[in-house]
Amino acid sequence: MSKHQFTCEVEPQYLSEQSMPEEDVYAFAYTITVTNTGEVTAQLISRHWIVEDARGHTEEVKGLGVVGNQPLLRPGESFQYTSGTRLSTRSGSMRGSFFCVGEDGERFEAEVPAFALVADGGLGGEAPPRVLH
Repeated sequence: MSKHQFTCEVEPQYLSEQSMPEEDVYAFAYTITVTNTGEVTAQLISRHWIVEDARGHTEEVKGLGVVGNQPLLRPGESFQYTSGTRLSTRSGSMRGSFFCVGEDGERFEAEVPAFALVADGGLGGEAPPRVLH
């Protein structure tokens, strides 16, 4: 185990009520749980996302914090937030990372593995979240 380590879990969800398929607008929410699985208290400083639609169009999103927060997590603590994105295709994927700093000054990245964004076509969200490996 690394002294400096955040583990990230993702639960994507298709938002049919915010989507307009006839206009090629597909809205998705994703809930991220960031857990400090390291041995040192550390702060999440910024995010970097790469969003890709089914046509291969990619968009990079960078910014400070997550939903207006820069959570400071002691070992074993978690921070959960929900955000969203829109695609112009029924499916796509996201991947990214968080830039973090330990209270000892050590800088590190917490990777968010790629996850699928798929419009379920009104299946009521029965499908389990799909994480790409």
